[in-house]
Amino acid sequence: MSDTPQDFDLSGPTPAFILVRPQMGENIGGAARAMWNFGLDRMRIVDPRDGWPNQKAVAMASGAGRLLDEAGMFDTVPDALADCDYVFATTARMRDITKPVMSPERAMEHARAIMANGGKVGVMFGPERAGLENDDVVHANALITVPINPEFPSLNLAQCVLLTAYEWRRQTADIVPEVVEMAGTEWAGHVEMEKLGDHYEETLDQAGFFFPEDKATSMKLNLRNLWSRMPMTKMDVQMMHGMMRQMKRWKERGSGR
Repeated sequence: MSDTPQDFDLSGPTPAFILVRPQMGENIGGAARAMWNFGLDRMRIVDPRDGWPNQKAVAMASGAGRLLDEAGMFDTVPDALADCDYVFATTARMRDITKPVMSPERAMEHARAIMANGGKVGVMFGPERAGLENDDVVHANALITVPINPEFPSLNLAQCVLLTAYEWRRQTADIVPEVVEMAGTEWAGHVEMEKLGDHYEETLDQAGFFFPEDKATSMKLNLRNLWSRMPMTKMDVQMMHGMMRQMKRWKERGSGR
């Protein structure tokens, strides 16, 4: 288990995300933010409804404005895909077209393999109102479909971009599934845990806790087992020692205050 947050390696080739006839500047900006969240910066835009540049897109992109500045602008889908060796088309519904249909995870796994061999990959996202048309989809080698609620299959453009970008990052980064932020301390070692166990066992023994006598051995083993399976930091151990010492002082004073 790592004790520090995951650092992403943003080097290396990435797929181009192609927004086909996007309708709202806010969604273009949101897509740029979603891409940059996961280290993707190759945006292409085909025939945006409200023209380009778009100030609403810039405002929504926030810190990802560079993606908009460097985005490729194209009049047609074939132009935007001209240098791609393999193309995915995202869709929320089945088409009357025979093509492989992949989950975002499988699609980005396939994209990684293609790009590892020097290929160029593009991923198309359709306009907000109805998604990609069949005339767009025919240019793709495979489809990406997100397993969402069939009674409400509509995904916002930026949401779909974010889902796909997340899967790309999962396929290309060594992501630790769980981390612990240590907050200025470190894990207690075996010797420290043993000494803590000794302290509690000795003090509880003096207090008559291990009773009746025929169960004392089992109770002590259970207590040792408790400490051994409890992950504790050095700070935790110090606090537990301090609690026990303070209770002993309180007892020796003979006062409840």
